[in-house]
Amino acid sequence: MAAHSKALTALAAWLAAMLLAPQPARAPQRIISLVPNVTEIVYALGAGSRVVAVSSYDTYPPEVTALPKVGALIDPNVERILSLKPDFVVVYGSQDDLKQQLTTAGIQVFSYRHAGLAGITATIRELGGRLGDQATAESLAGRIERGIDGIRTRVAGRPRPRTLVVFGRERLSLRGMYVSGGIGFLNDMLGVAGGDNVFADVKTESVQASTEQIIARRPDVIIEARAANSAYPTGERGAELRVWNALGSIPAVRNQRVLFLFDDRIVIPGPRVVEGTLEIARALHPDAFK
Repeated sequence: MAAHSKALTALAAWLAAMLLAPQPARAPQRIISLVPNVTEIVYALGAGSRVVAVSSYDTYPPEVTALPKVGALIDPNVERILSLKPDFVVVYGSQDDLKQQLTTAGIQVFSYRHAGLAGITATIRELGGRLGDQATAESLAGRIERGIDGIRTRVAGRPRPRTLVVFGRERLSLRGMYVSGGIGFLNDMLGVAGGDNVFADVKTESVQASTEQIIARRPDVIIEARAANSAYPTGERGAELRVWNALGSIPAVRNQRVLFLFDDRIVIPGPRVVEGTLEIARALHPDAFK
């Protein structure tokens, strides 16, 4: 009888401990993302069915085109976001007012800022934990890291061309030019792909570069990287290429190594970054990939 009583007491204590123990948070079920590359990560983690709205600029995967749009970095539609009753919202790190409004409403917030290549896999792992699927996140991040290492190995030992990566300029002009500085995912992708950034010493993600600066740095290769939907129209590409003839003294122009790479995988730092890095490597070292 005493043994039975002790067993009941132990069972009661265990049940009380279980009831008092912190319970794991329920994985988010209604997700809104205002950051296109993080939207891609959410889908790559298998949580796409939980996404109820995206930013005005989301185009991939194709399923997002049918979802409600709720603004973006500078114009988030807070009323629309709240009306969709999300329990998890991905925002840019600079959207402080929006973060405060969502937190006040009791909504989980995932704050994102662009970083280097390592930041992509770090984001995948963190997001996987927040969405309740760490195993899938670890698998995805590991595949990306192995893919990046494979490209680095493929181009190892080859001459590294001094490269200028341009991601913005005025139409039919070399004015208003924005190029990759010495930190950030574009700089890291270029390094893995076997090129040396001519602005590596400028420790910012982007540099508003003048033609005088470009002449002084004498790139061997110029890569213009754009998202596919913002590429130069096919009929204008010859004219856009000829714009660079004004800098005919630099090796990249003289040797006809001004390259247009219009590919979302290059400029969107998400799960497809291995494919984007591979495209840069192929452009710089075509012989390595025959």
